This record gives sequence, structure tokens and C-alpha cells, in this order.
Amino acid sequence: YDGKLIVDVPGRIGYVSQFYTIEREKEVTVFDYISEEFVRLQNKINQICEDMAVTDHLEELMEEYQQTLDEFNAIDGDFYESNIRKQLKTAGLAGYEDQLLTNLSGGEFKLVQAIREMMISPKFIIMDEPDVFLDFQHLNALRNLINSHKGTLLVITHNRYLLNHCFNKILHLENTEMQEFDGNYVDYNFALLQMKIEQQELAAADMEEIERNRKIVERLRNSATAIDSATRGRSLHARVSLLERLEARKTKSPFVDIKQPEIVFHADEVLNAEVSGENPEESLESERKSGQGDTNAENAAEKIVLSVEDYNVTFDREIMEHVSFVLHAGDKVAIVGPNGTGKTTLLRDIIKGENPAIRLGENVKMAYLSQMHGEVFDEKATVLKNFEDAGFDTDDQVIAYLKTYGFEEELIYSPVCDLSGGEKNLLQLAKISRTGAGLLLLDEPTSHLDTYSQLALEQAVEKYNGTVLMVSHDFYTVANCMDYVLLTEDKGLRKVSMRKFRKMIYADHFDKDYLEYEQKKKELEQRQKDLQKLLEAARERLQIAESNDAYQGMQKSIENLKSQVQQISFKIEKEEEQTAKLLRIQKALSTEIA
Repeated sequence: YDGKLIVDVPGRIGYVSQFYTIEREKEVTVFDYISEEFVRLQNKINQICEDMAVTDHLEELMEEYQQTLDEFNAIDGDFYESNIRKQLKTAGLAGYEDQLLTNLSGGEFKLVQAIREMMISPKFIIMDEPDVFLDFQHLNALRNLINSHKGTLLVITHNRYLLNHCFNKILHLENTEMQEFDGNYVDYNFALLQMKIEQQELAAADMEEIERNRKIVERLRNSATAIDSATRGRSLHARVSLLERLEARKTKSPFVDIKQPEIVFHADEVLNAEVSGENPEESLESERKSGQGDTNAENAAEKIVLSVEDYNVTFDREIMEHVSFVLHAGDKVAIVGPNGTGKTTLLRDIIKGENPAIRLGENVKMAYLSQMHGEVFDEKATVLKNFEDAGFDTDDQVIAYLKTYGFEEELIYSPVCDLSGGEKNLLQLAKISRTGAGLLLLDEPTSHLDTYSQLALEQAVEKYNGTVLMVSHDFYTVANCMDYVLLTEDKGLRKVSMRKFRKMIYADHFDKDYLEYEQKKKELEQRQKDLQKLLEAARERLQIAESNDAYQGMQKSIENLKSQVQQISFKIEKEEEQTAKLLRIQKALSTEIA
């Protein structure tokens, strides 16, 4: 990297990795694992005291003793035992002190890992996607740990629940540049939109000046060609140099052009229409107008795509028993529940097709997104090599296709093992899109994806004309594109409507007044999306503007958009004031009742 990285942190910098490993041969309890550093320092202090009784180098030992004691006190060593129990209680792990690490679930170990780092590195901690694969319960526990921590946390996350509930500053990294936003995720969203409009305005002014100079250069070039004149040649050269300088310093807008992947899923019938040259949308519209489309839709809705009857899962204990459900064509269903309840095992059994309790509908084609990327790709081979069986005729077609998913050509020639977790997930989605499957089995598809990719996935699922069965711990994705939820409960699956599911999640994991606030935010976010579309339209007009009159009209449009964003910002401030007032009233009433 270029530049300077200045770190001024007293003591140790904590780090929580997105990849966790438990040494199977190291049989230690949760308490021993968290207290390891405290015990080490305590033993060192005791050893120094013993050495001081028999040494001739007392001054050196006194200095070492004071340094070690300062380290011990800096992490509140005198009270570490009670602090460990308090932190475990905050994380919903009260009574886990004597549990062996090897007996913990992945989510539980993630929380224990975070507690350990918070206790031995209280001043500054870096967390790299600590929320990956956490279920709702553990995600809420992580939220409590983050909010109760008094030190500084630098957290890499794409989780919208944490972004909305835990942070007071957002650092946005896009196109090699970083912007800093004060406030939570909602504040950040609107600040980002305002900045986009301001940069759009500056870019428009720069483009006008560049366009004006291009016309001058063109006139001078035509004139110099017609008449051989040294003076005109020098004028042309000077004007070309000016144009090059303007091009070089024109306003950069790293956050205006967001590279949101173009995720699209098609079932076989739509792919077939495309291959035959028909426009699928026009074909469906024609059927609808003739009345045939309604009949087809009714028949499709009645078609059973997947039937599960009396399904059971047993490892060292019964995980699922007597599970039965049916998916019809077009259903979009999420399986939601704690880690370790058999959700992934169910998807794997469906894709294997060997369990007699699971039956597929006639001619149903499936595609599966796995948490384990190595099951899907040859990770030592290049991205391009892994797409040899994806139905393309040439490498250029593969490259053009993957660019729509945000993959630059350099990445396409890289081995899959060099990709990030999010890029591997996107690559799986890109390959699934080529299958034409009518049933998608998605196992935690939003894990590692950035927020733009999450939104693109939600839109793709919503528009998909096939059936989806998805395992997810992402409340936002489930709420935004699923028809209903299958909730793991008492070793079974219970069907829950989206309305009930939302209320359930809000009651268990959100503040009491958040439901009303979230609804208002959703309305404002929709307004933001509408504004973004208008901005994109303004940008297109800017690119084809050839005269000052056209530019002035576009400039006026941008001014109107800016005014609308200011109005939205003012509305948000009012809503926040009302929410804060409601909370104060609620607190006062609670105090009076007490």
C-alpha cells in the first residue's frame, strides 16, 4: 500500500477473524479459554515475586514487576472472573463457563472469541465480519456485546441489522476511495445520496467545460487542416493540452456509479424463450391478454415442485423428526432457526435425491448454493476454467457475462481460491443463473455479500419465476423477498406468515418502538430508490447533452432532486425527534409504574 498507517493504541490490538477454528486436541473450557491471558500475567507476577526473594538484581525485577502489573491492571485483572461471567451473560451464554470449546456451535464460539478479545484488548479491537453464519439469537447477542463495549471497535460488516443498531460512524470504501459518515446506517444512506447529487452536479459542470473545449478543438483542427498556419497549429496544440488537463482533473465520483451486480434467475421455460428469439416478457404479456396466461398461472400455482413427508434427521441425537411440507410452483420460502437444527442437512438431502421422504415434482430441475465453496468449484483452477460447463461458446462470452456480476477481467483469470468470500458467493449465483433451474436451494446466500449485492439478490429472487427454498439468518432478506417462513421448532418446521414472522422478530430482537420507525424508514428508502432512478436518468441526459440549452434543463432537474433530498432529510430529522420523544415518554411511564 501507499501512504502511512499510524497506529497509536496503548496495549494490544484485538482481532476477531471471520474464520474460526477450534483445535480439537485442545480440550479447554470456555472459562479457561477466555481467562488464559489473565492467568498468564498472574503467574508471571507470582514468579517475579518469588525471584525477588533470592535475586541480586532487584532493580531489574522491580521494573519487570511494575510493567507486568500495569498490563494486568489495564485489562481489569483483579476482577476478571466476575467480568467473564458478566460478559457471558450479556452474550446469552450464562452458565457456559464449564462447557468445553469443542462442544460449542460455530455461533457460540464466535461470541466467546469476541468476549475474549474484548476483555484482553479493551482499548481497540478489529472485527472482520463477526456476524457471518450467526443465527438471529447469536446475532442479537453480538449486538449486545458490541453496544456494551466501552472501547473502540473497527468492524467490517455487511449486516444491516448490526449497521442499524450498533455504530455511530460508517466508513464507506468504494473504487479505492473512502468516505466517512457520522451516524447510523440510515443516516449514512441519505448522506450518501446527498453526496451523489452534489458530485453529479460537479461532474455535470466539468463535462460542460470539457464538451465546450472539444468543440473548440474540433473547429481549430478543421481550420488548421484547411489552412497551413503555424499560429493556428500552436493554438490547436495549446487547446488540446488544456482539454487533456480538464479530462485528467475532472470530478471523480466513486460513489455515484455503484457496481451493483446484475443478478438474474430464469427457469427453463424463460431460457427456452430467449434461445428461440422470443421476448419472454412479451410472450407472457400476450398470454395474459388472451386469457391463457391466467389459466397457465393457476395451473402453475397448483403444481407441486417439492414434497417432504415424515422426514427425520439423526446424528448423535434427533435433530428433525416427522417434518412434512409442500412447495408449489412459484413459492419463495425461507427456513429460519438456530444453528444446529438441521436446516443445511435438509437442503443437502433434497439436492442428493436419495431420501425416500423427499419427492420432486415431474421434470423439476434444481440448483444449489452451498456454504462450502470447495464443493462447487475447483478452487485451484481459474474462474474462467470453472465456467467451461456453463453453456458458453467462447471465453469472451464468459468474460462479458461475469462482468455483469462485477468481476473485472483480471479476477476472471485468477484462481478461485484468491477470491474473497463474497466474490465466491457471487460466482455461485452467476453459475446458478445459467442452469435454468426451476427450484433454487440457497444455503445462506447473503453470507459475505456486501449490501449492494444483497439488494441485487433480493430483487433477483423477487422477480424469479421459479421456486426458492432458502436457509437464511438475514432478517432483511427474508422479509424483503420471501412469501412465508418455515420456522424450526421442537424438532419440526412450523409454517409462519411473513406478517407474524416480522412481528415475532421485532418483539424478540428489536426495540419496542422500532416497528413503527422501520416502516417509516422503508417508505423513505423507497423514495430514495425513486430518486436514484431519476438521478440515473439525469446522468444519461448529461452524457448525450450537446448544447447549453440541454445542459441548463438537466441542471434544473438536478436542482429539483437536491431539493427533494433536503426535504427527505428534514423529514427524517422530524421522525427521529418523534421517536426520541416516544422513548422518553415510555421511560417516564415505566419509572412511574415502578
